[in-house]
Amino acid sequence: MNGPFESSQAQTAILLPVEFQALCLPPQLLPGEHQGHYNALQAAIFRDLQPQSAVEWLLAIDIVELSWEMHRYRVLRQRVLSSYRQKAIEQMLRRIDLVGIAPEFRGGAEIHTIQNALDWQLDPVAAEDIESRLSSYGFDQHAISMETYVEAQQILALFESLLNGAQLRRLLLIKELNNHRRLGPAQSGRPPQRRESSNMLLTPDNRNW
Repeated sequence: MNGPFESSQAQTAILLPVEFQALCLPPQLLPGEHQGHYNALQAAIFRDLQPQSAVEWLLAIDIVELSWEMHRYRVLRQRVLSSYRQKAIEQMLRRIDLVGIAPEFRGGAEIHTIQNALDWQLDPVAAEDIESRLSSYGFDQHAISMETYVEAQQILALFESLLNGAQLRRLLLIKELNNHRRLGPAQSGRPPQRRESSNMLLTPDNRNW
């Protein structure tokens, strides 16, 4: 697995000029994230944007960071959905198994239901049996997915807000990069050159009698 990662790192090093490498700090990766995946994304974006000046490199580096954040949010959102699917299974089992249970036995039945939902998560054979039983009561995979989204709606709203915010900031950076290229050196901080006026005032020294 080290081969593709090393090639990605070398490719990124080639794309990033030496004088601008100090601008590109090492990424702050979370456990489970891979440096090689980050390098591949970085190299692809650098190739697309083709930054030239220091300002363009700074913008491109920020665009890479935001793109990685969006990738991270999508991965974590998928993990959240997988986690909440177990809760959805648990809620559906409650609707089946806890109906008509006497109050004095309800506590034990609750524990049994929670254990069944955990078995669904950990044991493929148990998962197949539980899903088959749920299906016999009309709870198919679509119903489970709908219940999953109901259970996870608050945390999903948080991820949606994070994704939208990162997407907006990335679009603004791309727009700023395009504006910088369109305006060119006229807006690079250099004072405009003075243009000689074609309507020179006639003085006794420059009259051509």
